[in-house]
Amino acid sequence: MNSIAIFCGSSLGSDQIFADIAKLTGETIARQGKTLVYGGGRSGLMGIVADSALAAGGQVIGVIPQGLVDRELAHPHLTELYIVKNMHERKTKISELSDGFIALPGGAGTIEEIFEQWTWAQLGIHLKPCAFLNVEGFYDDLLKFIQLTTDKGFSRARFTDVLIHSPSLEDILNRLEHYQAPEPKWGVKDREELVKLEDQDKTFD
Repeated sequence: MNSIAIFCGSSLGSDQIFADIAKLTGETIARQGKTLVYGGGRSGLMGIVADSALAAGGQVIGVIPQGLVDRELAHPHLTELYIVKNMHERKTKISELSDGFIALPGGAGTIEEIFEQWTWAQLGIHLKPCAFLNVEGFYDDLLKFIQLTTDKGFSRARFTDVLIHSPSLEDILNRLEHYQAPEPKWGVKDREELVKLEDQDKTFD
């Protein structure tokens, strides 16, 4: 695994531990010689993750929509910055650049980003691991809901069982390295057709 995408809040949150874990995440990814991929912003936990990786000598790639660049929200010192048209293109590019995905604490955008990647993994659009860094139980209730969707027959256990979550960054990074993807929802043979459908959807953005 050469590159890891981080999804996290563009705000700092109310507890210092969120900033601390963002800093540790950036530093650790850099020290392991991996490339950090993220949303390209300079504020909140996003900025801390990027700054800490850069300070540790790491490579950091950002992907940000033009509209946010126009609002001067882009990080000015990244290794590489991709400027895209919209949020959908941002998520697609991050997916292409990354070998795995970790959600740190964040709000609606963070949840939406990691859930889309997890959905794509279930459909076989990619076969990459998704993880929640569950700092101080931040994602406890969400993880309970995910289990409920399985218990009630809306999610298949082979997908929820491989969704990585842990309060330990070291544990998550180790499990990302040893991830074994389950069989996609409709089989690997349909993956190319699903990718074509995704490409068609983009034309309507």
